[in-house]
Parts: sequence; C-alpha cells; structure tokens
Amino acid sequence: MRTFRYDETLTRLLTPEIASLLSAIHEYKGKQDFYLGAKPDTLDALLEIAKIQSTDASNRIEGIYTTDKRLRELVAQKTTPRNRNEREILGYRDVLATIHEAHDAIPVTPSVIRQLHRDLYAHLPAGIGGEWKAGDNVIAQTDASGRRSVRFAPVPAWETPMAMDVLCDSLRTALESRRHDPLLAAALFVLDFLCIHPFSDGNGRMSRLLTLLLLYRSGCVVGKYVSLEMLVERSKETYYETLGLSSAGWHEEANDPAPFVGYFLQIVLRGYREFESRIDKVVANPATKAARIRAVFDETLGRVRKKDILLRCPDISEAMVEKTLASLLAAGFIRKLGAGRATSYAKTAP
Repeated sequence: MRTFRYDETLTRLLTPEIASLLSAIHEYKGKQDFYLGAKPDTLDALLEIAKIQSTDASNRIEGIYTTDKRLRELVAQKTTPRNRNEREILGYRDVLATIHEAHDAIPVTPSVIRQLHRDLYAHLPAGIGGEWKAGDNVIAQTDASGRRSVRFAPVPAWETPMAMDVLCDSLRTALESRRHDPLLAAALFVLDFLCIHPFSDGNGRMSRLLTLLLLYRSGCVVGKYVSLEMLVERSKETYYETLGLSSAGWHEEANDPAPFVGYFLQIVLRGYREFESRIDKVVANPATKAARIRAVFDETLGRVRKKDILLRCPDISEAMVEKTLASLLAAGFIRKLGAGRATSYAKTAP
C-alpha cells in the first residue's frame, strides 16, 4: 500500500511559484477582519448567494442539477425534492451548512468523513451513504468516437479503510508539527483523497466539502462568502487536467502533486480576490443599488442576464434588480433580448 510521506512531500512542494501563491493568500487572509467588518446584511447576503452557488456548482460538475428557481427554493428550505437530483442537492446543502456552522468541532478523521458522506446521501434510500466502497472503482474517460478507457485506477476496495486511516493520520501529523503551511497540507490531502476514491459515489462532491472544511480549520473563511465550487466549475477543464498530471504515478509514489496543488491555491486566491471586490463595491464605493446595476452594463461587453447581476451584486434583491431593469428598459438605456429563461439584456448603442 502507498505511504503518505507528507513531511518530505510538503517540503519539496515549496517551490517559488507555490510560495508566491501562499504569500498572496496570506496577505488576503490578513485582511479578513476588515472584510468581516462590513455591514452584517451585506455579509448575510454574500453567504446566502454563496450557499446557492456552491450547492449548484458542485452538483452540476457531477451532472446533478435542477432549475434555478427550484435550486433557490431547495437551498432556502421552501420546498421538498421531486426527484433523485433534488434529493442529492438537499444532501449537499445539509453538509455544507454543517461545515459552515460547526467546522471548529469537525476533525478530519475517517469516521467523520464517513458521517459527512452519510449525510450527503441522507435524502436517498438507505444504501451507499457513509460506507466505504464495496467494490473496486475506476475513473474513466470517453473519447470523441465514444470509446471508453480507464484514466485512473484508485485504491482497491479491500485496501480503502487502511488507506484512509493512514491518509488522515498523515494529515494530522503534518498539521500538528506546524512545520508546513496548512494550506499546502490541505491541497495534498484533497489530491490523495481523490486518488483513493474511497466511496462508490460522491467522491468529487466530498472532496469539495472537505476542501471547505480544511480551509476553515486553517483560518481561511473565504469559502463562506464566495463559492469556491463555482470557481472550480468555471475552470473544470484545468481542474481535470491538473488532477490527471498529479495522479500519474501515484500508486508508485512517483507522482508530482505540484500541478494540482498550484491549481488548488489559485482557486483560493481567486476566491479572496472576488471577496475583496464584492466588499469594496458595497463598502468602499457605496453607490445606490440602481447605479450599481447600471454599472454592470457599463462594465460588460455583450449580453447580461439577471442571474449575472445577482452574482455581481449579491446584496441586491431580485425584486430590486427586476425593478431597475424595467426602469433602464423604459429609459432606453438597455434593450431586451430573447424571452423566458433565455432572456438577457444589452446596453443600447449610443
């Protein structure tokens, strides 16, 4: 079975490029108190938007989705699920809430990981939730001609419980030694978790939930107010590419974790930059809400959807966005394109 030499690997990972990413992240981390000093209603709005975006993006990566309206209602606990997709979405919502609310009391151990996985599947019939995989699984890919091939063969089922024990012990030892940046250890842990692939289903979603938990426990709160899952979804080609590069030779302990670790840190850094941008727009430049919505069109080339405005102005209600869009249409500042779910808007040419 593979060993996890975290002390040696983490030391080797501290290249100039990765050190630069860590330095930039810690600079933002040092500003957290300023960001968290924003108006409570602003932070509450950012949190609610991030919950929706995280639940949507992490499930969508795995091909699990519903309509935007249903998603908002499910996350807000205003409706009940209609199908398997929506039951899986509810499970993610619940585990996400658990991590947000109780991260300080959630150690990263095999038993806790199994409990979180159990909760991820709590809205589905009893079965795989909370149990290590019973049979071997593979990570496959399908080429343009439809031929399926194995991209990576994870740890076999019989070896999984021991592998997870050793992995969690390695993480704990690395963190307790205080010799290495906890963000580096978190990135390496997520890579190894994905290579073990301990569950028969839900490994990708669990990896993103564990990412949030590990960031919280390292003192980074950015995942509470900005959806890191959404940033991963937007760059999923790079995500899969770096995962493939860093998993090559993993079983022989000859893999290079640097590509995936660099990607992981870039996502955290993008999250902090987005957090700063959103806070600055509300606190440092307190323009009226209507003016901020109008500014979205001034700053955007091409079409703008209502969803785009809500994303960039998360503290502004949907009702206010709709009222302002109607006003801008009436004034001739924008024009409407499409109808129904395809509706978008564009700034009127001068």
